[in-house]
Amino acid sequence: MDAHRNAHAIVAVIGGGYGGSTLAKALEADAEAGVEVVLVEPKDAFVHAAGSLRALVRPDWAPNVFFPYDRLLTRGRVVRDRAASVDPRGVTLASGERVDADYVVVATGSAYPYPAKFDTDSSAEALARLRATHEELAGADHVLISGAGPVGLELAGEIRAVWPDKRITLVDPRDGLLPGFAPALRDDLARQLDELKVEVRLGVTLTEEPPAGPGRAGTFTVGTSDGGAVTADIWFRAHGGGVHGGFLARELTDALTPGGRLRVDDRLRVEGQERVYAIGDVTALDEAKMAGYAMRHAEVVAADILARVRGEEPGTTYTPSPIPSVLLPLGPLGGVGQFPSPDGPLVLPAATVSAYKGGDLFTGRFTELFGTGEPASA
Repeated sequence: MDAHRNAHAIVAVIGGGYGGSTLAKALEADAEAGVEVVLVEPKDAFVHAAGSLRALVRPDWAPNVFFPYDRLLTRGRVVRDRAASVDPRGVTLASGERVDADYVVVATGSAYPYPAKFDTDSSAEALARLRATHEELAGADHVLISGAGPVGLELAGEIRAVWPDKRITLVDPRDGLLPGFAPALRDDLARQLDELKVEVRLGVTLTEEPPAGPGRAGTFTVGTSDGGAVTADIWFRAHGGGVHGGFLARELTDALTPGGRLRVDDRLRVEGQERVYAIGDVTALDEAKMAGYAMRHAEVVAADILARVRGEEPGTTYTPSPIPSVLLPLGPLGGVGQFPSPDGPLVLPAATVSAYKGGDLFTGRFTELFGTGEPASA
């Protein structure tokens, strides 16, 4: 019998990133609820962005960050297309196809400069670009990274793990590393960067962009806002980016903040909507935009939708933690971490960060989610 006729509800999930894929899998796991999931995603494979920086320095390992969608769902379907218009009743795709739905979840994530994220929907093109950039990076003696947030710091750590002798310089306009995190974490981070011989110049910006694009080799000298200069052979941008937008129908745009994010309630329903949800980076929640939070959002929304489909009163809500979390590897063996605890921030040592994340960057978790084989060793 056709799955559509068996379904008690159709859920359209727009975006197959961390939140969207986790949600789709969770909804389908409850067979008795009879939910039919339609996941709309233009990419040919899920990209595990947390592994992309290691993929850059270890091209032999790079295939581990791409997971085809073909085994994610067994009853639902993945539609490889882009959303042209999302409204409270479903989504119209760029191809013209219409997906009518009882529930709609916006999980379109965010954009970020390469190599942390890719601007192509083809995993083959992304792999080819990673390998080309690796060759450019391999021949550079001095690497400049603009931005000393989590991405810039992690990139510096991955580069150092592969090339012990390269000179690495980080510049950032802020006066301190990871503001908002516990002093013990920040002190340990500064100590590890010093041991790795990573030069960190805080309170400094570049007066102009280097002439070659990010990830392109070619020696250059650029001025800095403190009156100095940096001469390097390659550079990467590790700041900026924003949410994917422009596809929301008029009924949903009233919930947008000036920055383009969607305001949601404690059940992650879009403001003013009963059956439209938003999860992950596209939400206006006051918390860091991290994969782990997107996956927690997915669990809350899955519980809410499944309860409503069964005719039960939803009881699961989401409240951002006042204490930020982070697991920030500096290569496979180093890094810093922080979790909330009843006694305040719990700061994790490098060995714990390595054991939790740095060793395999959670690739094992996604081989299970997407039903693929074992990842190669990091």
